[in-house]
Amino acid sequence: MDSSLLPREYTQQAEAYLLCPQAAFSANSRGRERFEPEDPLRTVYQRDRDRVIHCKAFRRLKHKTQVFLSPVGDHYRTRLTHTLEVSQIARTIARALRLNEDLTEAIALAHDLGHTPFGHAGERVLNELCDGGFRHYEQSVRVVERLEKGGLGLNLTWEVRDGILHHTTGEEAATKEGRIVRLADRIAYINHDIDDAVRAAAIREEDIPARAKRILGDTKTRRITSLVTSVVENSPGDTVGMDRQTQEAFDLLYAFMWESVYKNPYAKKEEAKVPRLMEDLFQYYRRPEHLPEDLRIIAEEDGYDRAACDYIAGMTDRFAVATYQHLFIPQAWELHF
Repeated sequence: MDSSLLPREYTQQAEAYLLCPQAAFSANSRGRERFEPEDPLRTVYQRDRDRVIHCKAFRRLKHKTQVFLSPVGDHYRTRLTHTLEVSQIARTIARALRLNEDLTEAIALAHDLGHTPFGHAGERVLNELCDGGFRHYEQSVRVVERLEKGGLGLNLTWEVRDGILHHTTGEEAATKEGRIVRLADRIAYINHDIDDAVRAAAIREEDIPARAKRILGDTKTRRITSLVTSVVENSPGDTVGMDRQTQEAFDLLYAFMWESVYKNPYAKKEEAKVPRLMEDLFQYYRRPEHLPEDLRIIAEEDGYDRAACDYIAGMTDRFAVATYQHLFIPQAWELHF
């Protein structure tokens, strides 16, 4: 390789040499909505990853619920730790398959930027309140295209935005890297949700289906290793998947978690309080005089209901609770003579 190349050019040349034909090469990106000159040091996907890490929506993930609302203890997952685990699993798979690890990481780190407070309970409420519905994967794209940086967005590449949009349901991502993130997301949350559910005494280790443990392993580490290995060994060409036995065991694990945790009244008892809180906040912030100044431009272009949804979706759990208490719960006061 030519040592006189810029660092970015050197990386692009290394990609051409090291990555497999199905990889998304940074030099061939479909680009950004707004033109920007190339960075001398970083490829377009490396810049996208860095922009995500430095944005406000990414920082707020540390105080957003993953599964358990308001858990007592420091070791339960948050939306941020989930995102980091998805990134680690996706990057491991991408590296083993000689895909573009930078693109994979950028998609993984951004995939949940639009998630609401209170996890999927909050998402369901906003889906009922917002005209046209609310889906967190679409909101994640809206965050990077419309809401960050005072309405300018992050101006990410098409490939990253496509991976974010298709990371959960429906049509698959156009890139193999995006399809890897979609599977890594599921691998991550099923396994760390088991870990958190055991910690919360919602389930016991011995409750996990014996067939799933026999095929995948009897610890979180072994299960993730089995799943990742199967994906690496069974994803030739443009396909992404697992061998049949591993997929069946993974599906069994998911069905167990759905019945035992995701629908568990004990684990989800606090979610009954979410609809009232979010509905009251929505009714308050849809009024023009109550909406924060930095969302007024969004409101004028997209409507006040949409802007209210944007504002509430961006809240952390604790900020939403504190805001509700401030607005709707009488505060203590004292007389001064």
